[in-house]
Amino acid sequence: MRKCLSIVLIVAMLLATAACRGGSPADPGGEDPYSEAALRYGMAPVPHPDVTFQPDVVLVGGGGRSIRSVTADGLTWRLDGKAKHADDLAVGKVMFVTGRGVGRVLHLDRDGGDLLVTVGPVTLTEVIRDGTFEKKGITLDNPVVYQAGEPLWAETEEAEAATPSPTGRFGKSAPVRLAPAAPPVRPVQPPPTRAQEVQTVAASFSTGVSFSDGAEVSYHYDRDGTRLIGRVALTFKSPSADFHLDIRGGTLRRAELEITGGFGIRMSFDTAIKNGQNIRAVLPIPVEAAFPIGTVLGVPLTLTIGQTLKVTTAFGAKLGSMKGSGEFSLAGKLGYGYRNNVWGPTMVTDVKRKSSITESLHGVPVGVMGLLVEHRVKFDVGFNAFVFKAGVYFEVSTAYGTTMGSALGAVGTLGSHFVECRGVGLGVWARYGLGYSILQPVVDVINKFLSLIKVKPINAENRLGPPPYKIWNKEEIDPPGTKLCGTPQGSGD
Repeated sequence: MRKCLSIVLIVAMLLATAACRGGSPADPGGEDPYSEAALRYGMAPVPHPDVTFQPDVVLVGGGGRSIRSVTADGLTWRLDGKAKHADDLAVGKVMFVTGRGVGRVLHLDRDGGDLLVTVGPVTLTEVIRDGTFEKKGITLDNPVVYQAGEPLWAETEEAEAATPSPTGRFGKSAPVRLAPAAPPVRPVQPPPTRAQEVQTVAASFSTGVSFSDGAEVSYHYDRDGTRLIGRVALTFKSPSADFHLDIRGGTLRRAELEITGGFGIRMSFDTAIKNGQNIRAVLPIPVEAAFPIGTVLGVPLTLTIGQTLKVTTAFGAKLGSMKGSGEFSLAGKLGYGYRNNVWGPTMVTDVKRKSSITESLHGVPVGVMGLLVEHRVKFDVGFNAFVFKAGVYFEVSTAYGTTMGSALGAVGTLGSHFVECRGVGLGVWARYGLGYSILQPVVDVINKFLSLIKVKPINAENRLGPPPYKIWNKEEIDPPGTKLCGTPQGSGD
Protein backbone atom coordinates (compact mmCIF):
# COMPACT_ATOMS: atom_id res chain seq x y z
CA MET A 1 0.00 0.00 0.00
CA ARG A 2 2.82 2.41 0.93
CA LYS A 3 4.56 1.52 -2.33
CA CYS A 4 1.42 2.38 -4.30
CA LEU A 5 1.06 5.68 -2.44
CA SER A 6 4.71 6.52 -3.18
CA ILE A 7 4.21 5.86 -6.88
CA VAL A 8 1.09 8.04 -6.90
CA LEU A 9 2.96 10.87 -5.17
CA ILE A 10 5.89 10.63 -7.60
CA VAL A 11 3.57 10.70 -10.61
CA ALA A 12 1.71 13.69 -9.16
CA MET A 13 4.98 15.55 -8.60
CA LEU A 14 6.15 14.82 -12.14
CA LEU A 15 2.86 16.05 -13.57
CA ALA A 16 3.08 19.21 -11.47
CA THR A 17 6.65 19.81 -12.62
CA ALA A 18 5.66 19.34 -16.26
CA ALA A 19 2.76 21.73 -15.82
CA CYS A 20 5.07 24.36 -14.30
CA ARG A 21 7.50 24.01 -17.18
CA GLY A 22 4.78 24.17 -19.78
CA GLY A 23 3.17 27.25 -18.26
CA SER A 24 -0.46 28.25 -18.65
CA PRO A 25 -2.29 30.84 -20.71
CA ALA A 26 -1.98 33.18 -17.75
CA ASP A 27 1.71 32.47 -17.13
CA PRO A 28 3.86 32.37 -20.29
CA GLY A 29 7.15 32.87 -18.43
CA GLY A 30 10.16 31.13 -19.97
CA GLU A 31 8.43 31.04 -23.36
CA ASP A 32 10.42 29.77 -26.35
CA PRO A 33 10.58 32.59 -28.94
CA TYR A 34 10.32 29.96 -31.69
CA SER A 35 7.30 28.13 -30.26
CA GLU A 36 4.22 27.97 -32.48
CA ALA A 37 2.24 30.50 -30.42
CA ALA A 38 5.21 32.87 -30.10
CA LEU A 39 5.94 32.81 -33.82
CA ARG A 40 2.30 33.26 -34.77
CA TYR A 41 1.53 36.29 -32.63
CA GLY A 42 4.71 37.17 -30.72
CA MET A 43 6.00 36.58 -27.21
CA ALA A 44 4.22 37.78 -24.08
CA PRO A 45 5.62 40.54 -21.84
CA VAL A 46 6.71 39.47 -18.36
CA PRO A 47 6.99 41.93 -15.43
CA HIS A 48 10.60 42.61 -14.43
CA PRO A 49 11.94 44.63 -11.47
CA ASP A 50 14.20 46.70 -13.74
CA VAL A 51 11.41 47.84 -16.06
CA THR A 52 8.55 50.23 -15.36
CA PHE A 53 5.65 50.42 -17.79
CA GLN A 54 3.60 53.56 -18.32
CA PRO A 55 0.56 53.66 -15.99
CA ASP A 56 -1.99 53.24 -18.81
CA VAL A 57 -0.38 50.03 -20.16
CA VAL A 58 -2.43 46.85 -19.67
CA LEU A 59 -0.45 43.59 -19.79
CA VAL A 60 -3.01 41.09 -21.07
CA GLY A 61 -2.22 37.58 -19.81
CA GLY A 62 -1.69 34.46 -21.86
CA GLY A 63 0.42 35.87 -24.67
CA GLY A 64 -0.25 34.33 -28.07
CA ARG A 65 -2.50 31.71 -26.51
CA SER A 66 -5.00 34.43 -25.63
CA ILE A 67 -5.16 35.65 -29.24
CA ARG A 68 -7.75 34.11 -31.55
CA SER A 69 -6.82 36.09 -34.67
CA VAL A 70 -5.74 39.48 -35.99
CA THR A 71 -7.00 41.20 -39.12
CA ALA A 72 -4.64 41.52 -42.08
CA ASP A 73 -4.30 45.27 -41.54
CA GLY A 74 -3.11 44.71 -37.94
CA LEU A 75 -5.86 46.93 -36.55
CA THR A 76 -8.25 44.54 -34.81
CA TRP A 77 -7.24 41.77 -32.41
CA ARG A 78 -9.65 39.04 -31.34
CA LEU A 79 -8.77 38.05 -27.77
CA ASP A 80 -10.03 35.47 -25.33
CA GLY A 81 -12.45 37.52 -23.26
CA LYS A 82 -11.42 35.57 -20.16
CA ALA A 83 -7.71 36.33 -20.53
CA LYS A 84 -6.12 37.84 -17.44
CA HIS A 85 -6.56 41.65 -17.35
CA ALA A 86 -8.60 41.66 -20.60
CA ASP A 87 -11.39 43.34 -18.63
CA ASP A 88 -9.00 46.18 -17.79
CA LEU A 89 -8.76 47.25 -21.43
CA ALA A 90 -10.53 50.51 -22.25
CA VAL A 91 -10.43 53.10 -25.01
CA GLY A 92 -7.32 55.23 -24.52
CA LYS A 93 -5.29 52.60 -22.69
CA VAL A 94 -2.39 50.68 -24.25
CA MET A 95 -2.91 46.98 -24.93
CA PHE A 96 0.24 44.87 -24.56
CA VAL A 97 -0.53 41.22 -25.16
CA THR A 98 2.54 40.15 -27.19
CA GLY A 99 5.49 41.72 -28.96
CA ARG A 100 3.41 41.89 -32.15
CA GLY A 101 0.21 42.91 -30.38
CA VAL A 102 0.80 46.36 -28.87
CA GLY A 103 -1.30 49.45 -29.45
CA ARG A 104 -3.43 52.29 -28.16
CA VAL A 105 -7.00 51.03 -27.78
CA LEU A 106 -9.30 52.87 -30.19
CA HIS A 107 -12.42 50.70 -30.04
CA LEU A 108 -13.74 47.72 -28.07
CA ASP A 109 -16.49 45.26 -28.88
CA ARG A 110 -17.72 41.88 -27.65
CA ASP A 111 -18.42 38.87 -29.86
CA GLY A 112 -19.63 36.00 -27.72
CA GLY A 113 -16.80 35.12 -25.38
CA ASP A 114 -14.24 37.06 -27.42
CA LEU A 115 -13.08 40.64 -27.10
CA LEU A 116 -12.45 42.61 -30.31
CA VAL A 117 -9.82 45.30 -29.76
CA THR A 118 -9.02 47.87 -32.45
CA VAL A 119 -5.70 49.59 -31.81
CA GLY A 120 -3.56 52.38 -33.17
CA PRO A 121 0.23 52.82 -33.14
CA VAL A 122 2.32 53.70 -30.08
CA THR A 123 5.97 54.53 -29.51
CA LEU A 124 8.35 52.74 -27.15
CA THR A 125 8.23 55.65 -24.71
CA GLU A 126 4.43 55.44 -24.61
CA VAL A 127 4.82 51.87 -23.34
CA ILE A 128 8.09 51.96 -21.37
CA ARG A 129 8.62 54.53 -18.64
CA ASP A 130 11.97 53.26 -17.31
CA GLY A 131 14.32 50.61 -18.62
CA THR A 132 17.67 49.94 -20.24
CA PHE A 133 17.71 47.38 -23.04
CA GLU A 134 20.76 46.05 -24.81
CA LYS A 135 21.64 43.15 -27.08
CA LYS A 136 24.74 42.43 -29.13
CA GLY A 137 25.44 39.99 -31.92
CA ILE A 138 21.87 39.51 -33.18
CA THR A 139 22.36 37.19 -36.14
CA LEU A 140 20.19 38.09 -39.11
CA ASP A 141 19.84 34.77 -40.90
CA ASN A 142 17.01 32.26 -41.30
CA PRO A 143 14.24 34.85 -40.82
CA VAL A 144 10.64 34.25 -39.89
CA VAL A 145 8.68 35.76 -42.79
CA TYR A 146 5.33 37.36 -42.02
CA GLN A 147 2.76 38.15 -44.69
CA ALA A 148 -0.06 40.55 -43.90
CA GLY A 149 -2.23 38.80 -46.48
CA GLU A 150 -4.73 41.28 -47.92
CA PRO A 151 -4.56 44.36 -45.68
CA LEU A 152 -6.70 47.31 -46.67
CA TRP A 153 -3.62 49.57 -46.57
CA ALA A 154 -1.99 47.59 -49.41
CA GLU A 155 -4.57 49.14 -51.76
CA THR A 156 -3.06 52.61 -51.51
CA GLU A 157 -2.71 54.95 -54.45
CA GLU A 158 -1.81 58.53 -55.29
CA ALA A 159 -4.25 59.21 -58.09
CA GLU A 160 -4.13 62.95 -57.52
CA ALA A 161 -0.40 63.01 -58.19
CA ALA A 162 -0.53 61.07 -61.45
CA THR A 163 0.42 62.94 -64.61
CA PRO A 164 -1.03 62.71 -68.09
CA SER A 165 0.76 60.99 -70.91
CA PRO A 166 0.62 62.64 -74.35
CA THR A 167 -2.72 60.89 -74.90
CA GLY A 168 -4.22 63.06 -72.15
CA ARG A 169 -4.99 60.06 -69.94
CA PHE A 170 -4.13 60.20 -66.27
CA GLY A 171 -2.62 57.18 -64.58
CA LYS A 172 -3.09 55.76 -61.13
CA SER A 173 -1.91 52.63 -59.40
CA ALA A 174 -5.39 51.21 -58.86
CA PRO A 175 -9.04 52.08 -59.59
CA VAL A 176 -10.41 54.72 -57.24
CA ARG A 177 -12.26 53.09 -54.35
CA LEU A 178 -15.04 55.05 -52.70
CA ALA A 179 -15.52 54.63 -48.98
CA PRO A 180 -18.22 52.01 -48.33
CA ALA A 181 -21.24 52.86 -46.23
CA ALA A 182 -20.31 50.15 -43.71
CA PRO A 183 -16.95 48.76 -42.54
CA PRO A 184 -15.64 46.17 -45.01
CA VAL A 185 -15.15 42.55 -44.05
CA ARG A 186 -11.44 42.17 -43.38
CA PRO A 187 -9.50 38.91 -43.71
CA VAL A 188 -7.16 37.69 -40.98
CA GLN A 189 -3.40 37.50 -41.22
CA PRO A 190 -1.98 34.17 -42.41
CA PRO A 191 0.57 32.31 -40.27
CA PRO A 192 4.29 33.04 -40.76
CA THR A 193 6.56 30.99 -42.96
CA ARG A 194 10.27 30.15 -43.03
CA ALA A 195 10.40 30.48 -46.84
CA GLN A 196 12.75 33.29 -47.87
CA GLU A 197 10.86 34.08 -51.09
CA VAL A 198 7.12 34.86 -51.25
CA GLN A 199 4.68 36.36 -53.74
CA THR A 200 2.16 39.05 -52.89
CA VAL A 201 0.06 41.87 -54.34
CA ALA A 202 0.20 45.60 -53.61
CA ALA A 203 -2.41 47.77 -55.35
CA SER A 204 -2.33 46.76 -59.05
CA PHE A 205 1.24 45.47 -58.85
CA SER A 206 2.24 41.85 -58.49
CA THR A 207 5.29 41.73 -56.26
CA GLY A 208 7.80 39.17 -55.11
CA VAL A 209 9.82 39.51 -51.91
CA SER A 210 13.11 37.77 -51.26
CA PHE A 211 15.45 37.72 -48.27
CA SER A 212 17.92 35.23 -49.73
CA ASP A 213 20.83 37.68 -50.22
CA GLY A 214 19.40 40.85 -48.74
CA ALA A 215 16.04 42.59 -48.97
CA GLU A 216 14.69 42.52 -52.51
CA VAL A 217 11.39 43.42 -54.15
CA SER A 218 10.41 42.45 -57.68
CA TYR A 219 7.43 44.21 -59.26
CA HIS A 220 5.20 43.67 -62.28
CA TYR A 221 2.53 45.98 -63.70
CA ASP A 222 0.91 45.50 -67.11
CA ARG A 223 -2.37 47.25 -67.88
CA ASP A 224 -3.90 49.87 -70.17
CA GLY A 225 -0.87 50.07 -72.43
CA THR A 226 1.79 50.51 -69.73
CA ARG A 227 4.24 47.81 -68.66
CA LEU A 228 6.64 47.99 -65.71
CA ILE A 229 8.84 45.08 -64.67
CA GLY A 230 11.80 45.34 -62.34
CA ARG A 231 13.77 44.42 -59.23
CA VAL A 232 15.40 46.50 -56.51
CA ALA A 233 17.49 45.23 -53.62
CA LEU A 234 19.58 46.22 -50.65
CA THR A 235 22.05 43.36 -50.60
CA PHE A 236 23.94 42.08 -47.55
CA LYS A 237 25.76 38.96 -46.42
CA SER A 238 25.65 37.33 -42.96
CA PRO A 239 24.64 40.54 -41.19
CA SER A 240 24.46 41.02 -37.43
CA ALA A 241 23.09 43.80 -35.28
CA ASP A 242 23.71 45.50 -31.92
CA PHE A 243 21.36 47.86 -30.15
CA HIS A 244 21.16 49.85 -26.93
CA LEU A 245 18.14 51.73 -25.61
CA ASP A 246 17.87 53.71 -22.37
CA ILE A 247 14.56 55.30 -21.32
CA ARG A 248 14.09 57.25 -18.10
CA GLY A 249 10.85 58.90 -17.03
CA GLY A 250 9.37 58.18 -20.45
CA THR A 251 12.17 60.14 -22.13
CA LEU A 252 14.82 58.76 -24.44
CA ARG A 253 18.27 59.09 -22.88
CA ARG A 254 20.38 56.99 -25.23
CA ALA A 255 19.81 54.98 -28.41
CA GLU A 256 22.16 53.03 -30.65
CA LEU A 257 21.60 50.66 -33.57
CA GLU A 258 24.31 49.21 -35.79
CA ILE A 259 24.03 46.58 -38.52
CA THR A 260 27.12 45.09 -40.16
CA GLY A 261 27.19 42.85 -43.20
CA GLY A 262 28.68 44.28 -46.39
CA PHE A 263 25.80 46.24 -47.95
CA GLY A 264 25.15 46.97 -51.61
CA ILE A 265 22.37 48.15 -53.92
CA ARG A 266 21.10 46.50 -57.09
CA MET A 267 18.36 47.24 -59.61
CA SER A 268 16.99 46.26 -63.01
CA PHE A 269 13.94 47.35 -64.98
CA ASP A 270 12.10 46.89 -68.25
CA THR A 271 9.39 49.41 -69.10
CA ALA A 272 7.30 50.20 -72.15
CA ILE A 273 4.32 52.29 -73.19
CA LYS A 274 1.90 51.90 -76.10
CA ASN A 275 -0.86 54.50 -75.90
CA GLY A 276 -0.68 53.98 -72.16
CA GLN A 277 -0.59 56.16 -69.08
CA ASN A 278 1.86 57.49 -66.56
CA ILE A 279 1.94 55.84 -63.17
CA ARG A 280 2.66 57.05 -59.67
CA ALA A 281 2.35 54.28 -57.10
CA VAL A 282 3.30 54.02 -53.44
CA LEU A 283 3.53 50.37 -52.45
CA PRO A 284 3.92 49.40 -48.79
CA ILE A 285 5.06 45.80 -49.22
CA PRO A 286 2.87 43.56 -46.97
CA VAL A 287 5.74 41.20 -46.12
CA GLU A 288 8.41 41.52 -43.44
CA ALA A 289 11.31 39.44 -42.17
CA ALA A 290 11.53 39.02 -38.40
CA PHE A 291 14.35 37.85 -36.17
CA PRO A 292 12.99 37.18 -32.66
CA ILE A 293 15.36 38.44 -29.97
CA GLY A 294 13.33 37.02 -27.10
CA THR A 295 12.57 39.01 -23.98
CA VAL A 296 14.99 41.65 -22.73
CA LEU A 297 14.16 42.45 -19.09
CA GLY A 298 10.79 40.83 -19.71
CA VAL A 299 9.96 42.95 -22.78
CA PRO A 300 9.60 40.93 -26.02
CA LEU A 301 11.65 42.53 -28.79
CA THR A 302 12.16 41.61 -32.43
CA LEU A 303 14.36 42.94 -35.20
CA THR A 304 12.31 43.27 -38.37
CA ILE A 305 13.09 44.24 -41.95
CA GLY A 306 10.32 45.93 -43.93
CA GLN A 307 10.25 47.46 -47.40
CA THR A 308 8.42 50.16 -49.34
CA LEU A 309 8.47 50.78 -53.08
CA LYS A 310 7.62 53.95 -54.98
CA VAL A 311 7.33 53.90 -58.76
CA THR A 312 6.82 57.02 -60.91
CA THR A 313 6.90 57.17 -64.70
CA ALA A 314 7.45 60.27 -66.84
CA PHE A 315 6.68 59.12 -70.35
CA GLY A 316 6.63 62.00 -72.83
CA ALA A 317 5.47 59.87 -75.73
CA LYS A 318 2.70 57.52 -76.79
CA LEU A 319 5.15 54.81 -77.73
CA GLY A 320 8.51 53.70 -76.41
CA SER A 321 10.56 51.30 -74.32
CA MET A 322 13.52 51.43 -71.95
CA LYS A 323 15.61 48.85 -70.09
CA GLY A 324 18.52 49.03 -67.70
CA SER A 325 20.31 47.55 -64.69
CA GLY A 326 23.15 48.29 -62.32
CA GLU A 327 24.83 47.33 -59.06
CA PHE A 328 26.99 49.11 -56.46
CA SER A 329 28.70 48.27 -53.20
CA LEU A 330 27.54 50.67 -50.50
CA ALA A 331 28.80 50.20 -46.93
CA GLY A 332 30.34 47.79 -44.47
CA LYS A 333 28.23 49.07 -41.57
CA LEU A 334 25.01 51.05 -41.17
CA GLY A 335 23.91 52.64 -37.94
CA TYR A 336 23.52 55.63 -35.68
CA GLY A 337 23.83 56.80 -32.10
CA TYR A 338 21.99 59.24 -29.85
CA ARG A 339 23.27 60.62 -26.55
CA ASN A 340 23.09 63.98 -24.76
CA ASN A 341 20.48 65.19 -27.28
CA VAL A 342 22.86 64.64 -30.19
CA TRP A 343 22.18 62.33 -33.15
CA GLY A 344 24.90 61.02 -35.42
CA PRO A 345 25.48 58.32 -38.05
CA THR A 346 27.96 55.52 -37.40
CA MET A 347 28.41 54.25 -40.93
CA VAL A 348 31.37 52.86 -42.81
CA THR A 349 30.69 53.58 -46.49
CA ASP A 350 32.52 52.12 -49.46
CA VAL A 351 30.65 53.02 -52.65
CA LYS A 352 31.97 51.31 -55.76
CA ARG A 353 30.31 50.65 -59.09
CA LYS A 354 30.05 46.99 -60.05
CA SER A 355 27.95 47.51 -63.17
CA SER A 356 26.83 50.79 -64.74
CA ILE A 357 23.17 51.73 -65.08
CA THR A 358 24.05 54.41 -67.64
CA GLU A 359 25.95 52.02 -69.89
CA SER A 360 23.17 49.44 -69.66
CA LEU A 361 20.36 51.80 -70.71
CA HIS A 362 18.85 50.90 -74.06
CA GLY A 363 15.47 50.91 -75.76
CA VAL A 364 13.41 52.75 -78.34
CA PRO A 365 12.30 56.07 -76.85
CA VAL A 366 10.02 58.04 -79.15
CA GLY A 367 10.22 61.21 -77.08
CA VAL A 368 11.57 61.27 -73.54
CA MET A 369 11.19 58.16 -71.36
CA GLY A 370 11.63 58.71 -67.63
CA LEU A 371 11.38 56.37 -64.64
CA LEU A 372 11.94 56.99 -60.92
CA VAL A 373 12.03 54.01 -58.56
CA GLU A 374 12.57 54.49 -54.83
CA HIS A 375 13.28 51.49 -52.58
CA ARG A 376 13.17 51.85 -48.81
CA VAL A 377 14.46 49.16 -46.46
CA LYS A 378 13.82 49.68 -42.76
CA PHE A 379 15.49 47.87 -39.86
CA ASP A 380 13.47 48.09 -36.62
CA VAL A 381 14.21 46.83 -33.12
CA GLY A 382 11.09 47.05 -31.02
CA PHE A 383 7.59 45.68 -31.09
CA ASN A 384 4.42 45.58 -33.20
CA ALA A 385 4.27 44.69 -36.89
CA PHE A 386 4.07 46.01 -40.45
CA VAL A 387 2.99 49.67 -40.71
CA PHE A 388 2.59 49.97 -36.91
CA LYS A 389 6.17 48.97 -36.06
CA ALA A 390 7.71 51.12 -33.33
CA GLY A 391 11.24 51.08 -31.97
CA VAL A 392 14.76 52.17 -32.75
CA TYR A 393 15.11 52.12 -36.51
CA PHE A 394 17.47 52.70 -39.41
CA GLU A 395 16.11 53.08 -42.93
CA VAL A 396 18.02 53.08 -46.21
CA SER A 397 16.27 54.85 -49.08
CA THR A 398 17.68 54.42 -52.59
CA ALA A 399 16.23 56.41 -55.49
CA TYR A 400 17.04 55.48 -59.08
CA GLY A 401 16.12 58.07 -61.72
CA THR A 402 16.62 57.12 -65.38
CA THR A 403 15.80 58.93 -68.64
CA MET A 404 16.35 58.34 -72.33
CA GLY A 405 15.94 61.03 -74.99
CA SER A 406 14.20 60.49 -78.30
CA ALA A 407 16.06 58.80 -81.13
CA LEU A 408 13.62 60.48 -83.54
CA GLY A 409 13.07 64.11 -84.52
CA ALA A 410 10.29 65.14 -82.16
CA VAL A 411 11.13 68.84 -82.64
CA GLY A 412 12.53 70.74 -85.59
CA THR A 413 12.55 69.78 -89.23
CA LEU A 414 10.40 66.74 -89.86
CA GLY A 415 12.59 63.72 -90.20
CA SER A 416 15.59 65.23 -88.43
CA HIS A 417 17.21 63.22 -85.64
CA PHE A 418 18.39 64.15 -82.19
CA VAL A 419 21.42 62.48 -80.73
CA GLU A 420 20.03 59.83 -78.36
CA CYS A 421 20.88 60.66 -74.76
CA ARG A 422 20.82 58.79 -71.48
CA GLY A 423 20.65 60.13 -67.95
CA VAL A 424 20.88 58.49 -64.53
CA GLY A 425 20.44 60.03 -61.09
CA LEU A 426 21.18 57.88 -58.06
CA GLY A 427 20.70 58.95 -54.45
CA VAL A 428 21.05 56.99 -51.20
CA TRP A 429 19.69 58.46 -47.96
CA ALA A 430 19.48 57.31 -44.36
CA ARG A 431 16.68 57.97 -41.89
CA TYR A 432 17.04 56.92 -38.28
CA GLY A 433 15.58 57.53 -34.87
CA LEU A 434 12.97 56.27 -32.43
CA GLY A 435 9.22 55.93 -32.96
CA TYR A 436 6.97 55.22 -35.90
CA SER A 437 6.31 56.81 -39.28
CA ILE A 438 3.51 55.65 -41.58
CA LEU A 439 3.16 56.55 -45.25
CA GLN A 440 0.47 59.19 -45.72
CA PRO A 441 -1.50 57.15 -48.31
CA VAL A 442 -1.57 54.27 -45.81
CA VAL A 443 -2.77 56.55 -43.01
CA ASP A 444 -5.48 57.93 -45.29
CA VAL A 445 -6.82 54.44 -46.01
CA ILE A 446 -6.70 53.42 -42.33
CA ASN A 447 -8.44 56.61 -41.22
CA LYS A 448 -11.13 56.13 -43.86
CA PHE A 449 -11.90 52.77 -42.26
CA LEU A 450 -11.75 54.15 -38.71
CA SER A 451 -14.26 56.85 -39.63
CA LEU A 452 -16.76 54.11 -40.50
CA ILE A 453 -16.65 52.81 -36.93
CA LYS A 454 -16.67 56.36 -35.56
CA VAL A 455 -13.10 56.30 -34.25
CA LYS A 456 -10.82 59.33 -34.30
CA PRO A 457 -8.02 59.25 -36.89
CA ILE A 458 -4.46 58.19 -36.15
CA ASN A 459 -1.39 60.34 -36.77
CA ALA A 460 1.02 59.58 -39.58
CA GLU A 461 4.06 59.71 -37.33
CA ASN A 462 5.38 60.14 -33.83
CA ARG A 463 9.13 59.94 -33.88
CA LEU A 464 12.37 61.42 -32.66
CA GLY A 465 15.25 61.81 -35.05
CA PRO A 466 17.28 64.14 -37.23
CA PRO A 467 16.57 65.08 -40.87
CA PRO A 468 17.50 62.51 -43.55
CA TYR A 469 21.23 61.97 -43.94
CA LYS A 470 22.74 61.79 -47.42
CA ILE A 471 24.94 58.72 -47.80
CA TRP A 472 25.78 59.17 -51.48
CA ASN A 473 24.43 60.60 -54.72
CA LYS A 474 25.59 60.82 -58.30
CA GLU A 475 24.27 62.01 -61.66
CA GLU A 476 25.45 60.98 -65.11
CA ILE A 477 24.27 62.31 -68.49
CA ASP A 478 25.55 60.94 -71.78
CA PRO A 479 26.38 62.99 -73.82
CA PRO A 480 27.28 65.42 -71.00
CA GLY A 481 25.19 68.59 -70.77
CA THR A 482 22.27 67.29 -72.83
CA LYS A 483 19.25 69.14 -71.43
CA LEU A 484 16.81 66.69 -72.97
CA CYS A 485 17.98 64.02 -70.52
CA GLY A 486 17.72 65.92 -67.26
CA THR A 487 17.32 63.13 -64.72
CA PRO A 488 14.37 62.75 -62.37
CA GLN A 489 15.59 63.07 -58.80
CA GLY A 490 14.66 61.17 -55.66
CA SER A 491 14.28 63.18 -52.47
CA GLY A 492 15.55 62.61 -48.99
CA ASP A 493 12.22 63.42 -47.36
